[in-house]
Amino acid sequence: MKTSDMIKELCNKKNISLSELARQIGQTPQNFGKKLKRDTVTLEELKLIADVMGVTFEQFSQTESR
Repeated sequence: MKTSDMIKELCNKKNISLSELARQIGQTPQNFGKKLKRDTVTLEELKLIADVMGVTFEQFSQTESR
């Protein structure tokens, strides 16, 4: 699942529009929508989204085993 899909799903669960989320993280809805479409949301933005939405952000890195 892409990051943008996870953000959209979280918005649905928290009953908040993407436009409102954008405003709460200090972005215009248009700019945020473009970032979602390109899937170019930064790590700092993800942490901010988690704070605004009241959820825990966890990042896992996948390592290749040999």
